[in-house]
Amino acid sequence: MPFRPSPFLAYAKKPSSAVWLNRQARDPYVRLRSSPDITAAIAATSYRSRSAFKLLEMEEKWRFLNHSDVQVVLDLGCAPGGWSQVVAQQLGWDRPPRRKREPTTPYPAAGESDWSLSSSSTWSTQVEPGSPLDISDLETPLGRGTIIGVDLLRMTPMVGVQFLEADFLAADTEALIRAIIERRLGPHGKADVILCDMASNSMGNAFHDIESSLAICTSVFEFSQRHLRAAQSIGRQNSGVLLMKYFSHPLLHMFRKEHLEPRFNEVRSLKPNASRSESKEVYFLCRGWKG
Repeated sequence: MPFRPSPFLAYAKKPSSAVWLNRQARDPYVRLRSSPDITAAIAATSYRSRSAFKLLEMEEKWRFLNHSDVQVVLDLGCAPGGWSQVVAQQLGWDRPPRRKREPTTPYPAAGESDWSLSSSSTWSTQVEPGSPLDISDLETPLGRGTIIGVDLLRMTPMVGVQFLEADFLAADTEALIRAIIERRLGPHGKADVILCDMASNSMGNAFHDIESSLAICTSVFEFSQRHLRAAQSIGRQNSGVLLMKYFSHPLLHMFRKEHLEPRFNEVRSLKPNASRSESKEVYFLCRGWKG
């Protein structure tokens, strides 16, 4: 369907609101996101965010998800879930699995792990500290690997994604992430790909926004040092991937030189076509984690 702004927004008095509405109406990716006929990969649903097209574009060119040895993907700051949707599709989770036995309730009980029961629902595993992660009652899990999404904001569940409503830097959150990965890969298991499309809310102050971007990149990089699998242990030079958003500025370029390039075999700055030209957002694609 075409983009149709809310009738309430149509009466917005601020010129900035009118500019935003006009930009949305002209944006081809906004139109695509609301269309049911984008591509077969959408699997009869719409992407949850426009940013999904950015990840699709980068994956199509650089192919960091589409490898059989990619077993664990972490999506930091995942809400509302556009990037997690793309990852789930790439790993084959775009169709719901069936259960061996009939469920007693149509939806997961609070605090209980469960999986999608029909093609019309979009429930994923909801992970709570100490909750079981047993999927032995599935007939045949259709996807491969483990996808973990983390965000302080609640995300509507989706098939194949284990969601943690938490701060990814909190000690108990990191412990739970390790427990989920170890359950699948053993005590030495780590993530193959770490994604981060996070950005703090703009304060209208350019320097503040740059400082926030640098703080996020630094935190994600430090997290990756603890949780990213080294390329040498995988056997591919460009495996062990970190993809994260930043705002272009000399401070971030210095961060790349001092922290990223010494620790990865390859570091690229990507500006996908789906990213608006007026936006300062860029993505660090770091491949080949040296450990």
